[in-house]
Amino acid sequence: MDAEKLRLLAEYIEKAESIVFFGGAGVSTESGVPDFRSKDGLYNQHDVRFDGYPPEYLLSHSCLVSNPKVFFEFYRQKMNTGNIQPNAAHRYLAALEERGKLKAVVTQNIDGLHQKAGSRNVCEIHGTTQRNYCMQCGRPYDADYIFRSDEPVPHCSCGGIIRCDVTLYEEALPEDAVRRAVSAIGRADMLIIGGTSLSVYPAAYYINYFSGRYLAVINKEHLGRLPACENTLEINEPIGEVFGALMAGQSPSEAG
Repeated sequence: MDAEKLRLLAEYIEKAESIVFFGGAGVSTESGVPDFRSKDGLYNQHDVRFDGYPPEYLLSHSCLVSNPKVFFEFYRQKMNTGNIQPNAAHRYLAALEERGKLKAVVTQNIDGLHQKAGSRNVCEIHGTTQRNYCMQCGRPYDADYIFRSDEPVPHCSCGGIIRCDVTLYEEALPEDAVRRAVSAIGRADMLIIGGTSLSVYPAAYYINYFSGRYLAVINKEHLGRLPACENTLEINEPIGEVFGALMAGQSPSEAG
């Protein structure tokens, strides 16, 4: 790992007063959660064309409504992250929030690992598997309900289907989470982009609201499209390793 880039990252973090983190699937892959589009991702697993359906359909509103048995069987097999633990990236961000440096985590992930690590201000712009609710009466159900239920299609006492609070294909992103994300990015003096290819829209567009002083990109692959910023740093390494190095016996101020 480039020691000078790590030192500069620590320096940016120390100088910044209002940091926002924008992350994607690469933040959780080091915890064992597969991403979607890489060669080892969910969409490329040999069994993912479940019952002949492509994964985009299996995670769609149409599948939930028209073919719920297939939807829930796939969901139970592929989306249960209850036993997955946060990695160094999640823990470092939670520690930055505790220090008052990090004002918000904007995540495209649905696994709840940021909250499990201790982060509180998390904008889940694609929803989460950690909440469930009845589609008919709106009654909330706990995170494990769908995975524990013996019903092929879980139902509420009112008769409605109990679904995950995940934004499925064909559904609009949650307005409150998007509003909070855009507002936080617009107020930030530092934006850290990590573990994302910036290929999923409209989520990837939200980084364009950033106009602060420091921009850091931590991603295994080079990202070509970034907001203009006077101080820009790109580190092409796994984000858990980068943040783990910052945590290894030194605070950001000590690293700088």
